Amino acid sequence: MKTRSLSVRAVAVCPVVLTSSLVAAGVYAQGTPLPVELLPLGKDLGLRSGQTVTPAYEGWYENEDGSLALSFGYYNRNTEEVVNIPIGPSNRIVGAPDALPNQGQPTRFEVERHWGVFTVTVPANHEGEIAWHLENQGKVFHVPANLDADYIIDAIVGDANGNLPPEISFEEDGPTGRGPGGIIAGPLTARVDEPVTIETWASDDGKVSGIAAMFVAQSGSTPPIDLTWFQHQGPGAVSFNQQTAKIPAEGGQVATEVVFSEPGDYLLRVRLTDLGGPEMAGHSQCCWTNSFVKITVTD
Repeated sequence: MKTRSLSVRAVAVCPVVLTSSLVAAGVYAQGTPLPVELLPLGKDLGLRSGQTVTPAYEGWYENEDGSLALSFGYYNRNTEEVVNIPIGPSNRIVGAPDALPNQGQPTRFEVERHWGVFTVTVPANHEGEIAWHLENQGKVFHVPANLDADYIIDAIVGDANGNLPPEISFEEDGPTGRGPGGIIAGPLTARVDEPVTIETWASDDGKVSGIAAMFVAQSGSTPPIDLTWFQHQGPGAVSFNQQTAKIPAEGGQVATEVVFSEPGDYLLRVRLTDLGGPEMAGHSQCCWTNSFVKITVTD
């Protein structure tokens, strides 16, 4: 495979960037703690809110049409505060081929670490930097993608155990999606405070990876698919009558009612995972699927 690369810069950013350069130069004072933003999973355990949200680049994979999917996630260091950052100067994708700042990145950031929540698609011959630029809590983060071979992830081709991510469709026998990029449905229409029903069909190969494989081997049972809904973008509050559900691996259907508190354009994300999910899958990203539903809500 030919190695591709985008220009790479350090995660950036004022006021952290100066500290970062001092650390690299080996002149950090002994005993002086690093800012939590410089630690992959660092956070102030004494704070439940007011901490930063950091973008994370997960890696890339090749789509069936030959284009490349760049997978991004995030880490909200808070344990109680959900952070909202609208699309715009403080939440944008830099360098995308169509030059649009909105590439499907979240505007609502749930607490803790979330792996591979969206992808940016670029042509196979794309040149130049693609980066997620995020500003919050007075800090600026500019996390670039990297298309070196070391960053290839087995998101849709399966891992070493042959484990493929679940498949999803928003209509029976309709188009299916798999992996972090999944498929996008809609736009649907809805009215404020009136439920709209979204139906999903899903199936899985019944395989699992990592630590989860030991539990399956001991139990001898095929694990179901875990389905979870998230508000990905949108101006108001969103509620689900069942935010989580379980679907048999051999296939099944779930109907979810969604209610919106304010008019506007929304993007919902549904995540399917096999046993263990993103927390146990780690870098491989073999074991879950995202898909998205666009909804326009009126008064």
